[in-house]
Amino acid sequence: MTVITISRQLGSLSSEISRMTAEKLGYRLVWREVINQAARLAGAPEVALAEIDEFGILGVEPSPEAERDYLQAVQKVIIDLAEEGNVIILGRAGQIILAGRKNTLHVRLVAPQDIRIARVAARLNIPLEAASAQVRASDRHRKAYLKRGYQIDWNDPDLYDLIINTANLSVETASFLICSTVIDRFQEKSIVQ
Repeated sequence: MTVITISRQLGSLSSEISRMTAEKLGYRLVWREVINQAARLAGAPEVALAEIDEFGILGVEPSPEAERDYLQAVQKVIIDLAEEGNVIILGRAGQIILAGRKNTLHVRLVAPQDIRIARVAARLNIPLEAASAQVRASDRHRKAYLKRGYQIDWNDPDLYDLIINTANLSVETASFLICSTVIDRFQEKSIVQ
């Protein structure tokens, strides 16, 4: 009953890699629904809005109490998902919440900023300047979330078992690396090549 946490930078192909890996392993992929479920548990929907709003467009600023309750709810949801096993948890500090847990692989997906900007611009069909602003805002938001909630630097390599730079790798190759690591580390045999 393996758990994979994936931390990612915007434009690192994380959605595609996570989906393919979940499909190959037959795992459930969880991301935004964790936010929504945690917000319902915490009774703090404004925190969920603030967390979804990586670019600061909505200007929602929840109270410290609401944020604390939200973080506790996220932790509970992630721990419950891990108990079920066979899940890939995308984002939401899974690498911290499940640190040291058996049968858990912590993955970080990265790429150079210029490549991430070009990918975001192409995917959203927007100018490079707009994509650059989105990538920078997303990086700031994700870094601040981990610093504020867990006093952790999201770029600390010690938080991860596997760091994959997707600059020159296909989605298929990155997914293969994750699946191979799961097989090697946890002796999973049910992976489709």
